[in-house]
Amino acid sequence: MPDQPRRPRTQNDARSEAEAAFKKVTKKEPEAPPPKKLGLPGVKEQVSLRIDQDVLDHFREGGPGWQDRINDALRKAAGK
Repeated sequence: MPDQPRRPRTQNDARSEAEAAFKKVTKKEPEAPPPKKLGLPGVKEQVSLRIDQDVLDHFREGGPGWQDRINDALRKAAGK
């Protein structure tokens, strides 16, 4: 039986072989969740917060310390 000529490789064959080889090498390990940040006691973190204007006015009416009063109200609402 005479040898049959080889079928020429197409670009798609080479691409699929390369992708299969790449996938074998680059399998992702499942990522561990990032470690939980431990906050220092008594240290405040700056955040951006949207508050209704009438609520903000209520706390600002008391003069300086309005941010601390908002913090105290939020702490009380959180049950801490």
